[in-house]
Amino acid sequence: MMGTAYRGAVRRLACVGALLALGVAQAHAAEAFTLTSPGLSDGGTLESTHAASANNCGGGNVSPALQWRNVPAGTRSFAVTIFDPDGAKGLGIVHWVLYGIAPSVTALEAGAAPPAGSVAGTNRTGGPGYYGPCPPVGDVPHHYLAQVYALDLAPNALPAGLTREALLAAMKDHVVAAASTVLRYGR
Repeated sequence: MMGTAYRGAVRRLACVGALLALGVAQAHAAEAFTLTSPGLSDGGTLESTHAASANNCGGGNVSPALQWRNVPAGTRSFAVTIFDPDGAKGLGIVHWVLYGIAPSVTALEAGAAPPAGSVAGTNRTGGPGYYGPCPPVGDVPHHYLAQVYALDLAPNALPAGLTREALLAAMKDHVVAAASTVLRYGR
């Protein structure tokens, strides 16, 4: 009889242990650094207002809203990029490079001016700021990878005008965490 009671106690302890482990795993997942575009799920379709306004793209060139949560400890600034890996026949197109964003900022409103003190990088046109999607008419909707990087760099650590490639190189060994979401758009 004692053996049965002992086995029952061991099973109950194993169940309690499994529940505690599940709770810890869920708490860890809940604390992950995440990026969303409010109102859109990951893989959601952008409205045409976010498309480029030039070259008959039909949009208003309004940057999408982005919001990040659970900022990791040690973050001193953020960088944001939007990249279309489908563009230029698979070579990719850079739509937005923004960095030097203060650690107190956790969202970019749709179409709003970049946060004070942030630094504009170089987009596909060779200029600063957001440049909206303009995939060829009839193409399968392109994927726009929006990424936010939590950095251990001071907001003023990097010079203005960096391309995405130069920014990625400058951030090497300084990324505390990164998060992404995919937005889609086709014409």
